[in-house]
Amino acid sequence: MTTRRPRLSTFVLLAGWNDSGPEHWQSRWADIHSDHAHWVKVAQDDWHWPRRGDWMMQLDEALLAQDHLLEEPAVLVAHSLGCHLVAAWATHSKHIARVRGAWLVAPPDLDSPDRLDELPPQLHGWIKVPRQRLPFPAQVLASTNDSYSRPERAARLAQDWGASFVSLGALGHVNAASGQGDWPQGWNLFGQWVDALPPT
Repeated sequence: MTTRRPRLSTFVLLAGWNDSGPEHWQSRWADIHSDHAHWVKVAQDDWHWPRRGDWMMQLDEALLAQDHLLEEPAVLVAHSLGCHLVAAWATHSKHIARVRGAWLVAPPDLDSPDRLDELPPQLHGWIKVPRQRLPFPAQVLASTNDSYSRPERAARLAQDWGASFVSLGALGHVNAASGQGDWPQGWNLFGQWVDALPPT
């Protein structure tokens, strides 16, 4: 008698503006933790000029391509602009049942009045930030010295989205440029959060 191996959890990676390179923790996790999960990275047609509607469509298509997600929903793992993609997608998609939860790292502050003059033109289409409560469990994690968002703004975003909030300390934008590498602290936090999600 053979024992059926349980299906690996599906983690869907949502990179931010200009993508996550090979040294980014998102890319590293998919490489070094492949035995823990089935990793799916959502590819975007244009990483430099991110059109919100196009990015939302790509997320829909990536989820629909995984036939098992209605029985075993995925966990979204987002960084930076990818966090805002989750919020926008959740307000419009008919496929939210395919998602078990969202882990949202370093969401940038896109709509603070004192930052609008600094916002790159490529991101102007994202200024109207959806702030409805997310329809699945979520956690927002933010650094205390992220040049793209003050921690109190990230905490407010978490509150609006109905997400728990974790302050990470001084980790910059929590990316390769801020020296996080494989980010083992994040992997431990992620594992604890996933383990605490309600069963499907």
